[in-house]
Amino acid sequence: MARSRLRLALTALGAAAAVAAGTAATPATAAEPRPRVPRYVALGDSFTSGPSIPRQVNARCGRSDANYPSIVREELGIADRTSFTDASCGGATTDHMWNRQGATGNDPQLDAIGRDTSLVTLGIGGNDIGFGDIIGRCIHPLGPVESIPRDNPCQRYFTRNGVDELDKRINETAPKVAALLKAVHERAPHARVAVVGYPALLGDDIEGCRKSVRIADGDVPYLRGTLRRLNAMLRKQATDRGDLYVNTNATTVDHDACQPFEERFVEGLYPRPSRPAVAFHPNAGGERAMAEAVVDTIIFGPGAR
Repeated sequence: MARSRLRLALTALGAAAAVAAGTAATPATAAEPRPRVPRYVALGDSFTSGPSIPRQVNARCGRSDANYPSIVREELGIADRTSFTDASCGGATTDHMWNRQGATGNDPQLDAIGRDTSLVTLGIGGNDIGFGDIIGRCIHPLGPVESIPRDNPCQRYFTRNGVDELDKRINETAPKVAALLKAVHERAPHARVAVVGYPALLGDDIEGCRKSVRIADGDVPYLRGTLRRLNAMLRKQATDRGDLYVNTNATTVDHDACQPFEERFVEGLYPRPSRPAVAFHPNAGGERAMAEAVVDTIIFGPGAR
């Protein structure tokens, strides 16, 4: 099964690699050189970089060599590490695709892409809509579980002016993602581009969410809906350009942060100590599940998930 997946993956990417290199994608014979190795570049934020997951290879960016781009590289048989660049960095926004990222020292992520790039994965948008702000406003970290509200104080805060502020942020992020995809294609005109959606963060187990992530009962469906709308926006931007959209929600559903500890692909706040991963982010199992979604989408198309 693994061998057939690899053959399909190389077939899916081989033509792009050959065109990018200026060579014809013709079948190889024994006397001909081996097919050109696809060049893969990963762009993204902390959901891509894998902060705190062992082994960290870039502490400032929270980048792990067990994140989904690294697993995708292995799954696609890109053994030559010089053909793989992971430019992802925790805290990145769409702006950091073009600009150096402050104290992290991370170069503009788009600089990693060249005309010979044959595959680009992109996981971005969460920081543009203020994931950190949302978590800060919506969790109730102090006091007993019984003190957590049963209503929806977070939703009331973000809709206090009669407009859903989070929906507004998603709408404002859409043209930024569109511009980014345009820039990717300008730099790598023959690349396959896959926009990677965000995994399932919260499930429908209200009591589980109270205990593990300490979010008010009425805010759980509100925040789940916000994440769905963010992913729907990312899907639309990808498909409007003819790019792939990777539905990582499908491989992480029922493994969200509200599930029992042993079943989670996304870490919650409790219990402590947790696996090495940042709260509200994928753990190593979550990154692997996201990688499976990416590889299946590349090989079988968007209907794979």
